[in-house]
Amino acid sequence: MEKRIHLLETQRMSGDDGKSYVIHGYEHLARLDGTPDFEDRWEPTGQVEYRLDSGERIEVDRSGAMRVANTGVKLSS
Repeated sequence: MEKRIHLLETQRMSGDDGKSYVIHGYEHLARLDGTPDFEDRWEPTGQVEYRLDSGERIEVDRSGAMRVANTGVKLSS
C-alpha cells in the first residue's frame, strides 16, 4: 500500500509566547495494492496531522487545543 499526505488547510495562529505561527493541516491518504497505476485513486485513512510551516509537529488534545510539540507553546486563533 502506498501512502502520501494531502494539504487540507493553512491557518495563522498566535502563540502564548506572543509570536505568530502558520499551521498546516494534512490528511493521510493511501492507495490500495492492486489499483492500476494509471488510476490516481487515493483514499483518506482518517488520520490527520498538523505542522508548523517550519515542519515542527503540533499536538492537538481532545478539546481541540493546539500546542507546539517540542516547545509546549499553546496556540490560539
